Amino acid sequence: MCAREETRVESSELEVEFREARMRPWCANAREVVVAGGEGPTVVLAHGYGMDQASWDKILPSITKANKVLLFDWDFTAGAEGAEDDDDEARYTFGRFADDLIALMDEREVLGAVLVGHSMSAMVGCIAAARRPDLFAHLLLLCASPRYINSEEEGYVGGFEGAAIHGMLRAMESDFQAWVKGFVPNAAGGAADDMAAATVEPLERSFLAMDPAVALGVARMIFLGDQRPALDAVPAQCTIVGVRHDFAAPPVVAEYMERRMTKACTDVAVEIVESVGHFPQLVAPTRVVGILDGVLLRLHHKGLSIGHDGTEEGEMTVPVTTEVEIDGSIDVTM
Repeated sequence: MCAREETRVESSELEVEFREARMRPWCANAREVVVAGGEGPTVVLAHGYGMDQASWDKILPSITKANKVLLFDWDFTAGAEGAEDDDDEARYTFGRFADDLIALMDEREVLGAVLVGHSMSAMVGCIAAARRPDLFAHLLLLCASPRYINSEEEGYVGGFEGAAIHGMLRAMESDFQAWVKGFVPNAAGGAADDMAAATVEPLERSFLAMDPAVALGVARMIFLGDQRPALDAVPAQCTIVGVRHDFAAPPVVAEYMERRMTKACTDVAVEIVESVGHFPQLVAPTRVVGILDGVLLRLHHKGLSIGHDGTEEGEMTVPVTTEVEIDGSIDVTM
């Protein structure tokens, strides 16, 4: 349990505390939800591509019953300021997103957190945890993929051929709105499930709210990148959550991640949600909450005592100055 004292909200109702952002604009609109009597670790919710913190609305009430929650928007969302001020596409790297996550958690004095990272944010979380082990007690990697492009030579299945990815990026560049209208229903699994179908319209609005040039830059980072080496250096416990019928990150990717992380001595488990699409927090929120509750319960039963150094009681402290050779970047000019 977290030994660091927290300021608790005395009201019986949730209060949302908004603090003026003093950091770089990569993480915008950060807010903390604090509930009186909450004794569990802080849960950090990091949304995926094309979304914003509203994507957690269906699971937020359950989480905040016993835990402080930190939410924010990445700068490619419509609500984040500053994205349009820098047209240097090379700034979009997993490593820089990881540094901003670290900066946000440092600013909010969060240690020993449970990170729920969806899609691209799952790999951002892996890199951040390698750079700052003290910040994370557990990573819940939701619909994660370290590499979307198949590699026949390596026997790796990411779900897409390289030509398909490059064709998708060309379609985005040519007509972003038309691409969104085609991509989002497939990614949501709307044709196969009524609840998934209900998510299509709000997801389309969220995707279309992005600046097309920014959206393309981030998409190149995600879909052309190869973050598999990051799986070899994750010090925190991990739960990989896949969806049975997710065409973007199929279960075979979760199985690959489990094998590679286990080989690297990471404590990892895999949960496959029997649902459709790439957005289980919207389509199967009860199942996602159940998995997260299980993680939090196990941390409680293990008697985690997160002190000022963020380590488990009796565990050797990992110096935060430890250098990890993970750049988290790609050449976005390719």
